[in-house]
Amino acid sequence: MLNLILMAPPDGAGGGGSLISTMIMFGAIFLIFYFMIIRPQQKRAKEREKMLSNIEKGDKVVTSGGIHGVIAGLDEKTVLLAISENVKIKIERSAISTVLTSKEVKA
Repeated sequence: MLNLILMAPPDGAGGGGSLISTMIMFGAIFLIFYFMIIRPQQKRAKEREKMLSNIEKGDKVVTSGGIHGVIAGLDEKTVLLAISENVKIKIERSAISTVLTSKEVKA
């Protein structure tokens, strides 16, 4: 009766295998998190970094705030964005969310 209350295994039976199965389950959960969450996030971050490093003057972009414009100048961390004739704004390079291709611009 005391064993049921304390939830202890009776007479030492079944205590050794539970640690190994618990470690296997934690390992399986970690692998699932790695392949489903961590790895795709790292891949997206690399693609974004590549996109931001490859932008050039004249590229049409959309900022994270939804502003459409053409890159008029580049610095190491900032971009001069022409949003209208004679209207240019300076934004952080990280604020660019998309570089539009020629197919997207025509649509």
